[in-house]
Amino acid sequence: MHASRIAYCSDGSKDPSAPATDRVLWKMTDDDFDSVVKVHLRGTFTCARAAAVRMREQGEGGRLILISSPAGQRGNFGQTNYAAAKAGIVAMARTWALELARAGITVNAVVPVAATEMTKTIPAFAPAIEEAERTGTPLPDWLRKDEGLGTVEDVAGLITFLASDTARDVTGQAIGIGGDRLALWAHPKEKSVALADGGWSADAIGERWHDGVGAEPETFGIPAPKAPEA
Repeated sequence: MHASRIAYCSDGSKDPSAPATDRVLWKMTDDDFDSVVKVHLRGTFTCARAAAVRMREQGEGGRLILISSPAGQRGNFGQTNYAAAKAGIVAMARTWALELARAGITVNAVVPVAATEMTKTIPAFAPAIEEAERTGTPLPDWLRKDEGLGTVEDVAGLITFLASDTARDVTGQAIGIGGDRLALWAHPKEKSVALADGGWSADAIGERWHDGVGAEPETFGIPAPKAPEA
């Protein structure tokens, strides 16, 4: 596919997984929030808008490839701004997939996990990443498979696939990639439903929540990595 029909919309930062600052909600300033949302969410929007205008003018279809994060899919402690922006990117991918379908333009969000300066700060990851960088040996299987963490280069195959004609019918998806792991993220949907004639009062919800709709609540947060015991 010709390069003018492909738009890779990322935030442009060196580390695709790290916001400028990590702060819990009660310590996050307006500037902390706005700066990260402006770079990641607004930056993706303005890049994709410019590309969509040009692709529609050309009338030959195209590919929009956006970059999200596991933080946007599950939430992450201290990353209100970053998680919100990255979740918004997936929502934009779904919306634009609808809006641009008639123009033959696909839109997908990549959810990468890679060894970077940020992930080296995670205690369970640091020794293995540092050893791989020092010796040039591959990351261990528990990282590449169980945690889905590899090199930045491991992400390239998915980007190339989404830009290819083979992926011409792949659109509106959030796709994870990292190490040896390729995954399709589920989109939000109703998990369980209950009906009540005339609607629901707070008391009625309380009486039936734990044994009904709320019997199996969803998890949240990125699970803490666990290195295998020596």
